[in-house]
Amino acid sequence: MDDDAVFRALADASRRQLLDRLHRRNGQTLGELCEGLEMTRQAVAKHLAILEEANLVSFKRQGREKLHFINPVPINAIAERWISKFERGRLRALATLKKALEGEEP
Repeated sequence: MDDDAVFRALADASRRQLLDRLHRRNGQTLGELCEGLEMTRQAVAKHLAILEEANLVSFKRQGREKLHFINPVPINAIAERWISKFERGRLRALATLKKALEGEEP
């Protein structure tokens, strides 16, 4: 997995908005994703292509339609690599505080 591609894809607010829309309702067509956006159909298609390249969005052809689906795996990998390691320190601090408050030796 290319973390750089994922970070580049997530850096754009329009792409994050598309991911949010897919999170709310997976399996949307390009037309459905364009509804209510102040972007051209071509702009949305380009953003989706970048998200697909980063493996954040996958698609399935259903007849003449192309349905888009969010792929949470790259986001989870980033969370595990970059976010969860910062939580360990907080959890240790909370455990130490709990022991201190309960009168145990840290």
